[in-house]
Amino acid sequence: MVLSYVETIQKVLQYIDDNLSCELTLDELAKVANFSTYHFSRVFRWSVGYSVMEYVRIRRFEYVVSEFATERKLIDIAMDYGFETYSGFAKGFKRHYDGIPPEKYRLYFQPTPRPQMPDLMHMNNYSIGGLIMKPKFITRDAIKLVGYELKTSQVDGQNLKEIPAFWQAYMSDGRNQKLHEADFVKNHSEYGVCYALDPETGSFSYVIGVEVEDGLHVPEEFYTCTLKPATYAVFSTPPANGEEFVKNIQGAWQFIMNEWFPTSGYEYAPNGDDFEYYDKEKMSESGNVCDIYIPVVKK
Repeated sequence: MVLSYVETIQKVLQYIDDNLSCELTLDELAKVANFSTYHFSRVFRWSVGYSVMEYVRIRRFEYVVSEFATERKLIDIAMDYGFETYSGFAKGFKRHYDGIPPEKYRLYFQPTPRPQMPDLMHMNNYSIGGLIMKPKFITRDAIKLVGYELKTSQVDGQNLKEIPAFWQAYMSDGRNQKLHEADFVKNHSEYGVCYALDPETGSFSYVIGVEVEDGLHVPEEFYTCTLKPATYAVFSTPPANGEEFVKNIQGAWQFIMNEWFPTSGYEYAPNGDDFEYYDKEKMSESGNVCDIYIPVVKK
């Protein structure tokens, strides 16, 4: 029986999970798929949204974090999941979890359940060009933003039309350039924030903004808001460009609301504001990545 590409890559994902404690190579995994190495690497990236070995690395981190609730030593957990040295594991962990070392992550963050096997066929229902990996949990202090405001509403999907149009206008009418040339800008990575949602009417402000340096004057023509301190579940979309990038973001939101929340054990943090983060270091011709931040508390 000839397997479809989705079925073939799904078989490889199962093989990876079953062999995380072993040394895994691109050539070995290509043989599991019965593809040439080059063809396999292209098909895998298209199906999953990550390069083969990047997926293996992230999957290992997910399994490691799932064992943080145990009393086992970090070095023993890391070795069990294929990391050759503790220093290499710790360095990679900090890079993946935005500078948080494994010891601190274990101390301050909720342990996550044992990772479930990704279902490529199911993910296709959300029009996501690849997998949405398990979220990272990050605590951030208050964030002061300056930019532009759109008043919109969830009623009849009004926001789904108006927000993309707002971004398009912002990028083409000179506001983007004006904002980023201002001397108060702390970081040129951009935020798209659903701010001050009214749960009764469904109305809210959508803000496109950047972080601002403390103490610098901000002209009144810009909109200013502050996001409260919160712990966030952070989801990253697979790299993509153009319309595919937009579809990935919309599909990721559907996945978070329809699939992740019901089984996660978390709920929205009271009075928290979710946002999309467009890290300038993750925006390139090879593919843009959007990080979706959801403020959460344990149920």
